[in-house]
Amino acid sequence: MHGNDVTVPLIGITTYGRNRRNAYFLMAEYLEAVRHAGGVPVLLAPGEARIEVLLHRLDGLILAGGGDIAPERFGRESHPAVAQVDPERDEFEFRLARLWLETRKPVLGICRGMQLLAILAGGDLILDIPTQYPAAMEHRRENVPFIEHVVKIVPDSRLYGTVEQARVPVASLHHQAVAHTGDGWRITAKAPDGIIEAMERADHPWAVAVQWHPELMPDHPAHQALFREFVKAAAESKVNSPHQAKPVEKR
Repeated sequence: MHGNDVTVPLIGITTYGRNRRNAYFLMAEYLEAVRHAGGVPVLLAPGEARIEVLLHRLDGLILAGGGDIAPERFGRESHPAVAQVDPERDEFEFRLARLWLETRKPVLGICRGMQLLAILAGGDLILDIPTQYPAAMEHRRENVPFIEHVVKIVPDSRLYGTVEQARVPVASLHHQAVAHTGDGWRITAKAPDGIIEAMERADHPWAVAVQWHPELMPDHPAHQALFREFVKAAAESKVNSPHQAKPVEKR
């Protein structure tokens, strides 16, 4: 997709929380996937309070992967395998995602991002696949970039129409997964062991979430198509419903 500076969509991507060096960061593959699809990536670090500015100026939102969401946010007690919980990131992303869905602009949830969207809709998570579902296949392994396995996609879904394949190899890197999608979300893909791998909303112009990491398989046509269709939807949203940023009050 090509366009002038006015029509090229700005795509917000949430970042990981602060690391030990007090730095926010995100793997470059996310940005490269958006750029390759024709969008301009904008990193959204936790802690930003002026979310209304983001709502007006951004055209699409990617909720990226990362550490686990605090179990108390969905009424669960913790589990020994729960790790890398970041209250600052949780607070920012839950508020951002809730308000973003109200704008009806395109949203793509990836891994943690899919889990967050499910929780926001009243859903629930499997806190640790290996211990709670020992018969399940491997979805993550220590000291490897990702595990590749195939997911089966529901034929009459937006996801199927995008990737145009019923079975797609994916990059898996998670120990948690969505147990229940919550209100409004429909399951659109599963792994061979039954773990939910994708969901989408029929009542939203473009709201898709995947448990895998499409950015880690940038050369696969199906994953390229996912980012391309998302960026295209963001561009169309920008053209059809342009939002002018409101002046920020000086203090």
